[in-house]
Amino acid sequence: MIEKIITLDSIPLIDFLGIENKNINELAQAFPKSRIISRGNEILVKGETPDILQITDILNSLQDHFHQYGKITEENVRGYLSQERQDGVHDDSVDGIILYGTKGTPIKPKSVNQQKLVQSVRDNDLVFVLGPAGTGKTYISVALAVRALKNKIVKKIIITRPAVEAGENLGFLPGDLKEKIDPYLRPIYDSLNDMIPFEKLKYYMEREIIEIAPLAYMRGRTLNNAFILLDEAQNTTPMQMKMFLTRMGPESKMIVTGDGSQIDLPRNQSSGLKEAVRILDKIKGIGIVELSAKDVVRHKLVRDIIEAYGQNS
Repeated sequence: MIEKIITLDSIPLIDFLGIENKNINELAQAFPKSRIISRGNEILVKGETPDILQITDILNSLQDHFHQYGKITEENVRGYLSQERQDGVHDDSVDGIILYGTKGTPIKPKSVNQQKLVQSVRDNDLVFVLGPAGTGKTYISVALAVRALKNKIVKKIIITRPAVEAGENLGFLPGDLKEKIDPYLRPIYDSLNDMIPFEKLKYYMEREIIEIAPLAYMRGRTLNNAFILLDEAQNTTPMQMKMFLTRMGPESKMIVTGDGSQIDLPRNQSSGLKEAVRILDKIKGIGIVELSAKDVVRHKLVRDIIEAYGQNS
C-alpha cells in the first residue's frame, strides 16, 4: 500500500468534502480497498497504485470543477467517477468523439479526411497517413492509440520516429541516442499530455505501458498486443521501413504518418514511406489515407503557406 497527498488549492474544506463529508464519502465508497483521509487543506490517499491514480485524477477534476463553478455536489462526484471508469470513448461514439482530453475537451476529427483516418484505423490493422504539417495526422493517431489503451483493446502504446537530422546536428547534443532525439519527439509528449493526466502518464511511461523511442530501438523486437505509431516516416530508408513493418505482432495495430514534402534524407536516398505506399497499396488490411492543405487545423495562414509552397515546387 502506498500513500499520496493532494493539496487543495484555495478551496474551503467544507465546500470540497460536502456537508457531513458526503462528497468524499461518495468517492471513498467507490474505492473500498483504499483510504481517503482529510487533514487541513490536504487529502491523504492510501491504497494500491491503480486506485490511487484514479482517485488522484478525480480529485484534480473536482478541484478544477470547483474553481470553475464554485461548488461540488455528490452528483458531480458520481459524474467524474463514471467518466473515470469509462476512461475513454467507444468506437461507436455518436458525436465522433475519440476521447476526452485532460481538461474535459472532446477530441474528435475536424475534417472529412481526419474522419476517414479514424474509419480506416477501425477497418485496418495497418494504416499509412500522408499529409502536410498541421493536418492533425499525428494528433489524431495518438488519440486513437490512447483510446485503444484506455478501452483495453491493446496493452501498450509504442511511438517511434527515425533519428534523422532535419537541418540540425544531433551529434553535439549530450546524452545517448534517446536523450538526443527526445526534443524532436516533443509534439508526441505534448499530445499525450493533452490526453492523459500527468500522474497517470508518468505511471504508464515508468512501466513502459507507453513507450516513446527512436526507430533504431525497434530492431529485433516483436510488438504484440500494442498500438504502434511511426511518426515522420518520410525520413525512413526502405530497409528501416521494412524492419519496422515486420515488427508487427498478433493483436496489434500500426499507424505510419509522414509528409512527402519534408524529406530530410540525403539526396541519393529514397524514402521508405514512398516505397512502402507504392508496394503495399493493394494488400487487404492496409489502409492509406491522404490529408491535404484543406485539413489544416493550425492558424489559417498555414493552409495558404502549404498551398503556396506546393504551387512553387
